[in-house]
Amino acid sequence: MAQEPTVNLFRRLEQLNGIGAALSRERDIDRLLENILEAAKAITGADGGTLYSVTEDGSALKFEILRTDSLGIRLGGTTGKPIDFPHLPLRHANGAPNDSLVAAYAAIHDRTVNIADAYRAEGFDFSGTRAFDGRTGYRSQSFLTVPMKNHDHELIGVLQLINARHWETGEVTTFSEADKGLAESLASQAAIALTNRLLITQLERLFESFVNLINLAIDEKSPYTGGHCQRVPALTMLLAEAVNSTTAGPLAGFSMTDRDRYELKMAGLLHDCGKITTPVHVVDKATKLQTLYDRIGLVDTRFEVLKRDAELAALRRQLALRPVVDARAEGQELQALQHEIHALEEDREFLRRSNTGTEVMRPEDQQRVRDIAAMRHWRNPQGVQTSFLSAEEVENLTIRSGTLNQAERDTINYHIVATIKMLETLPWPRHLKNVPEYAGGHHERMDGKGYPRGLTRDQMSVQARMMGIADIFEALTAADRPYKSGMTLSQAIAIMCKMRDNGHIDPDLFEVFVREGVYRRYGEQFLDAAQIDEVPAEVVARALRMAA
Repeated sequence: MAQEPTVNLFRRLEQLNGIGAALSRERDIDRLLENILEAAKAITGADGGTLYSVTEDGSALKFEILRTDSLGIRLGGTTGKPIDFPHLPLRHANGAPNDSLVAAYAAIHDRTVNIADAYRAEGFDFSGTRAFDGRTGYRSQSFLTVPMKNHDHELIGVLQLINARHWETGEVTTFSEADKGLAESLASQAAIALTNRLLITQLERLFESFVNLINLAIDEKSPYTGGHCQRVPALTMLLAEAVNSTTAGPLAGFSMTDRDRYELKMAGLLHDCGKITTPVHVVDKATKLQTLYDRIGLVDTRFEVLKRDAELAALRRQLALRPVVDARAEGQELQALQHEIHALEEDREFLRRSNTGTEVMRPEDQQRVRDIAAMRHWRNPQGVQTSFLSAEEVENLTIRSGTLNQAERDTINYHIVATIKMLETLPWPRHLKNVPEYAGGHHERMDGKGYPRGLTRDQMSVQARMMGIADIFEALTAADRPYKSGMTLSQAIAIMCKMRDNGHIDPDLFEVFVREGVYRRYGEQFLDAAQIDEVPAEVVARALRMAA
């Protein structure tokens, strides 16, 4: 056969250089492994090949990618078709090297093995190859097996090529010395690229694990916020993908790369990391009088004291009437006592209802709390006659909505300041540099009345505005809060329409949120079945009407 022209060899060398640059750019491990094998096949003219990785314990080789062009076989990697072949052990049970398998031999001895014909080769076990040929009608002939080692000279994989094809005729031939040299050079470049990618992946996993560790700490600290830390990023990504698919309207120009998605995902996971600094008794405040415990029990005790005082006073008056023996007067005293106890019971039930904070408190009910505090008195453990409720208890029991007073709201709101401070202290790499801005903006408003920085819509990224919508919708529909039940989809969308109209959330993003059914997809994944109702057509129409 004619010798390969020098110009063709130069072309293959140029191809090798280009492959090295391409490998260094690839971020996905599966695609990188595929590219390594396909590149090796291309520069050597091989019909097929296998790429093995080393198992975590270093005891065997694992099939990662398998290709045979003439049979149309494509397994492993991004194909989604698993390779069911067993691992190749590097050593026997007695610890002796498994030199009978050519891939294991190359790995153990760090040596490239070039076999002209597997059926005539001595010293290696090709029974598996023969069985494969018998099933498929293939004829495995020439093999080129190259170990892949990283910069620490540690084995990370094996590259095996099968059936070299002549550059001119296409007939199966042996792998030449030039093929061997090119394959070894490619294996060296590929090992560097793969090692770098694996190191980056390990660092990313470590970072993600650290992020999840923070969320776990928040979850352990308060079971009412742990789900929030997971659901908000999920909803944010659903909305982001919907906006990314938008081809018309104000958001048509928005697009995301894989790096952009990863950055937004990380921001979503970290958006409430500052809650790790928030006191548990504030985060978990289920009732208005709750601190480390619900102090409504103390109020109950005071009512019991007042009832006993009333009974004692009535008995004393009855005893004072004994010498006179006035049955009518005693009956009036008993009736007055019953009336007083009934009034005390009514006030107690009223304060217990007020303590729950489940409904918006009317002004007249707030005034009734103040009246009880001012008009009723009790003798405290020191024997001093004092107001029935302290000023702090009155402040909490007259909270208009929810269970948090203003000081506690400020404490809760500080978590976003803590989040920004924590995130801005980290040395973010370039592809994650926007995480603090995305995560720190989810409590801002479009009209500049939000916190902590009072940013307007134009001062915020689209991603930060997305997170604001996700944070609000999750909070409205969450069913695991101690102070409220989760809203239905229709209730939450109706409320968000009002928030859109008063400048709270971004109107363009909210339109996509409703039009693309993001809220419903989220509901199907995370909400109880009872919460997933049909949003009325008029509410949908209102949601799709862009705010002026």
